[in-house]
Amino acid sequence: MTNRRGFLQGSLGLGLVSLMGLGGSVPSRAATPLVGWRMPDELAPHSGSYLAFGAQRSVWADWTPAVQACLGRLAKAIAKYEPVTVLCRAHELALAKRHCGTRNTRFVTCALDDIWLRDTGGCFVRDGRGQLGSVDFNFNGWGNKQAHYNDAYVTSHVSYDARASYLRSELTGEGGGIEVDGEGTAILTESCWLNANRNPGWSRAEIEAELKALLGLEKIIWLPGIRGKDITDGHVDFYARFARPGVVVANLDNDPASYDYAVTREHLKILQRATDAQGRALQVHTLPPPTRLRRNQFTQKNPDFAPGYINYYPVNGAVIAPQFGDSQADGYCRDLLKQLYPERQIVQLDIDAIAAGGGGIHCVTLHCPA
Repeated sequence: MTNRRGFLQGSLGLGLVSLMGLGGSVPSRAATPLVGWRMPDELAPHSGSYLAFGAQRSVWADWTPAVQACLGRLAKAIAKYEPVTVLCRAHELALAKRHCGTRNTRFVTCALDDIWLRDTGGCFVRDGRGQLGSVDFNFNGWGNKQAHYNDAYVTSHVSYDARASYLRSELTGEGGGIEVDGEGTAILTESCWLNANRNPGWSRAEIEAELKALLGLEKIIWLPGIRGKDITDGHVDFYARFARPGVVVANLDNDPASYDYAVTREHLKILQRATDAQGRALQVHTLPPPTRLRRNQFTQKNPDFAPGYINYYPVNGAVIAPQFGDSQADGYCRDLLKQLYPERQIVQLDIDAIAAGGGGIHCVTLHCPA
């Protein structure tokens, strides 16, 4: 994965430690005392999806209209399968409706800095009674690399809209850095979570304890990831995804010139040796990026372009995946996803405008469990 577009300097230090909606506080670097919360797998039924119609010229410059149009196509594709809620600025409400449509779609106005809702919107969890919770991981612009004053509050907006209990972690991180199977197993990258730009002074054991308490995890599989090559420091949703419990799709970069060439092979070895929380050996499928791209303003001479198929998004009855104009690689992605998700339609979209900023479909969406 490459850099998010627009490294606008600025930060909002959110040093508060609280559990709003439940009351109480937690001691420094201790596991949050929650009982019964669990982060569901994305394949579990959704009540709907959230997107942020947040592209602006201070970040995206002349590409802004194309990114807005791409977000609109994505919203319309998802709305065929489940309800969509679009976050947008008040003065862009009419524009957002024009691009995203209103079929099975509603709009919530709030201040936004950018489009990466997977990272800014927190993570939904459920307790044993079905109560919905929303975990805020204190978004800080991927380690204070981009301005994020407004995006730091997006989880609270989403939580309020979804009528979820607002849960605030002591950790700093992003939803794109968390992959779970819904049965107690997570895959994380050390480069993202064990990083002083997010969690200075935290040990891996302390991070594990906090995440296990908040997300109902029993086992975490750690991948090394890679620091400093992209703004996220190596989010897991560009490296490994659960297709279902016990089955993982892994990115395998076959370009020897890519910085991901060696690290994806190291990840593959770790995953092939790993077992999940239930003691199952993982079945691992590889999904390489394309080798040829469409020639356009987004792909040419753009080191930030992120052509990863692995950043697909499951919705009710379908999987929304990218296509990049490489017929062989696009077809391989489609065939593998058909094999892994036989009861879902595979919908592939041209997302070049979004990928130009270093992300993909999963990065700009957020699922709300039913």
